Amino acid sequence: MRSGVTGLPGRAAKLLRLLSRPGYRRGLAAGVAAAVEHEAAIRALPVGTLIDVGANVGQFSLLVRTLHPAARIVAFEPLAEPADRYERLFAGDPAIELCRHALGSAEGNATIHLSRRLDSSSLLPISPVQERTFAGTDEVGVRTVPVHRLDAVLRPAALTGPVLLKLDVQGFELEVIRGFAGGLAAVDHVYAEVSFLPLYEGQPLAPVIIADLHERGFDLAGVYNLSTDREGRSVQADMLFANRRRSAVTAAPSPAGICPDAPG
Repeated sequence: MRSGVTGLPGRAAKLLRLLSRPGYRRGLAAGVAAAVEHEAAIRALPVGTLIDVGANVGQFSLLVRTLHPAARIVAFEPLAEPADRYERLFAGDPAIELCRHALGSAEGNATIHLSRRLDSSSLLPISPVQERTFAGTDEVGVRTVPVHRLDAVLRPAALTGPVLLKLDVQGFELEVIRGFAGGLAAVDHVYAEVSFLPLYEGQPLAPVIIADLHERGFDLAGVYNLSTDREGRSVQADMLFANRRRSAVTAAPSPAGICPDAPG
């Protein structure tokens, strides 16, 4: 999820917010800026478990860990470089588990297209629209990463509710959702970065994602951090979806690890 903070005044305001809480300051000391641009969406949500898909170096996990210190976090990041930083940031935190693989609708291996900015890498090819809209996000290589269905690695009974599913997967949102069809009933909120322009080839755009989640029982509950291009067109936004069928039910957490080959 790209920060909507631009320009010196915006960066200065974000720095002040990062200095306002001890948890955020700990992240700065480790070289990780908490994703405080999402505070408005996340602060008031009840969160017992965060499923952080596309965790990068831990910006969003750090936000949730600071705002909801009792939450359990299960994070997914397939690229070694950001995953290494994530693990260093949360070393020794027993309530956080990082899984070093991608998520999709099928088990196997897949090619990830590496962006010059690693957080813009995707399992979909990077389109010319992305390169024109966000400078420095052109493709610089490819890598093979393991892909698992979320259904296959995470049991709803292992989650302490309420559950927040965060998706920052650069156009692969529907594939992750389809790979968790059996577990979505246990999710209270989905918070996803969605696009209005095709930044990646074959990417489902915002109306498709909204319609798909609506059919699965999730209503659009909020829109945050809208970004626009030089022509004033909407490019991306973070959208919050609420499960209309869920009540706040807490399940007993599983003591076993979530990730494949994780110690039990």
